[in-house]
Amino acid sequence: MFFPDPGKKHYVDRTDVNDPLSSYSRFGFELDDAEWPSVEHYFQGMQFEAGEIREAIRVTETPEKAVKLAKSNKRKIRKDWKDVQQVMMTRAVYTKCRTHPEVAEVLLKTGADKILESSMFDYYWGCGRDGRGHNIYGKLLMSVRDKLLQERADAAG
Repeated sequence: MFFPDPGKKHYVDRTDVNDPLSSYSRFGFELDDAEWPSVEHYFQGMQFEAGEIREAIRVTETPEKAVKLAKSNKRKIRKDWKDVQQVMMTRAVYTKCRTHPEVAEVLLKTGADKILESSMFDYYWGCGRDGRGHNIYGKLLMSVRDKLLQERADAAG
C-alpha cells in the first residue's frame, strides 16, 4: 500500500495572479447573483451588505484595487464578518473550481501534499514568516480538494 510522504508541501501565494490557485488569479465566476472577476473581488465585496460598496468592489479593475477599496470602507464592514469570512472564501474557491475545470485539475494535482499559503506577513490566511501561522487559505484549498475528490468518486460510482 502507498502512503504519501507527509512532508510533501505545495506552496501557494494568494496574491500571485499567475497561479490558478491564488485568490487574485483572474478566473471569473457567478455567485450570489453576480459575476465576479476573481475570488479576491468576491471575498472583499462580501464584507459589505449588498449595495454601492459591494458593487464598486465587484467592478474594480484589479484584485489589488478591490482590497484597497474594501480597506478604505472598513468602518462599514458587516458585523458578522469574522464569523463568515472563511465560508465566503471557501464558497468562492469551490465555485471557481467548478466553473473552471482547469483550476480544479491544478488543485487535484497537488495530490496529498499539504498546501501552504506562503505569505511572509499573514499569520491568519498564510503560514507566516516562521511557519507558525494558521494557514487558513491552505487548509481551505485542501478542504475544497477533498470535496472535489469525493464528488469525482461519487460520479464514478
